Amino acid sequence: MGRLAALVLLFCVLPATAAEDPAAEGFQHLFNLEYDEALAVFRRLAAQDPDNPEYQNDIAATILYRELFRAGALESELVSGTNPFLRRPKMHPSPEDQEAFRRAITRSLELTAKRLEKNPNDIDALYFRGSAFAVKANWDFLVRKAWLDALRGATQSRKLHQKILKLDPGYIDARLIPGIHEYVVGSLPWYWKLLGFLAGFRGNKAQGIRMIELVAREGDRQRDNARFLLAAIYRRERRPADAIPLLEELIRDFPRNYLLRMELVQMYSDLGDKEKALAVVREIERLKKEGAPGYDRMPWHKLWYTRGTLLFWYMDLEQALADFRKLVGVADELPLHQAQLAWFRLGQTLDLLGRRAEALEAYRKAIALAPESERAGQARRYLKSPCTVKTRK
Repeated sequence: MGRLAALVLLFCVLPATAAEDPAAEGFQHLFNLEYDEALAVFRRLAAQDPDNPEYQNDIAATILYRELFRAGALESELVSGTNPFLRRPKMHPSPEDQEAFRRAITRSLELTAKRLEKNPNDIDALYFRGSAFAVKANWDFLVRKAWLDALRGATQSRKLHQKILKLDPGYIDARLIPGIHEYVVGSLPWYWKLLGFLAGFRGNKAQGIRMIELVAREGDRQRDNARFLLAAIYRRERRPADAIPLLEELIRDFPRNYLLRMELVQMYSDLGDKEKALAVVREIERLKKEGAPGYDRMPWHKLWYTRGTLLFWYMDLEQALADFRKLVGVADELPLHQAQLAWFRLGQTLDLLGRRAEALEAYRKAIALAPESERAGQARRYLKSPCTVKTRK
């Protein structure tokens, strides 16, 4: 995952995943990309226990993740340094989802505030309140594009969980949000750190990673969430050898999440192991053809893009071309940014094959879809001079 845009995905901290937790069924659905099913579980639990802020956080987080998934924001290529999510237009969730998210976060903050009025050191109330601010920070950044609100909320979240650690240093789960904040702020440009609410907090990337690794090993409620976050961090830090075993572990635990295998393809590719990457692609294709749970929901275009991009970077251009042709054939069914990326990749492939006239047509299609985007700017440069790329072959 790429720069600050990918980092902000780490602000979202899900409240609980312990096996004995009543919400465990919901989190199995959530981490397997089954958002409607997860939401049904959390709403049922909230109805049964309306004064529990945990389930309100679960509802809000699920609405957020469902929106990110619909927008393609959980896929590495779409938040990479070459196409920062930070620069893409904000998302437009339905009015119903916006209201449901607002209502859940508001309820969580109300419930935790009442508990903290009675006991300022109520650890569970501090924990759930901090988690609510973390989820809201992610919504503010990724959905509303309200940068300062997001960083302010993330800071409130960190301070609440740091208070927990002062009260109980052995509360491993409470190290996750401070660890994320150490990593995120440690990665920010210096001028972001001049903001008043970040004054005195410089962040430390290495310390943040160590804290998240600890939660991934020894955490209770947050172990699964920490493992997902750690895989994203290893990708961003160019540590594919560390990401691969973690992804394989997550695939065993959440076998219906097809995005995990797609990320594994990218990690083997980054490691320079084309054959292992292609083996994972073939496994994805087999599971899709057999209608395996989870993969039966996966659109074919996800496979075409994953395989085409892998082949492109290894200069198997004729085979990559076949996948990109299929992809642009369904461009009308794709989100705007994905359709643009499909035409752009097709143009690059045609350019490298020496088919300049066809490449120019593809670049113009990409530009027309979103003329003001960064990708359109790249395509305009290729209109002037043919594409040249550093491949992995």
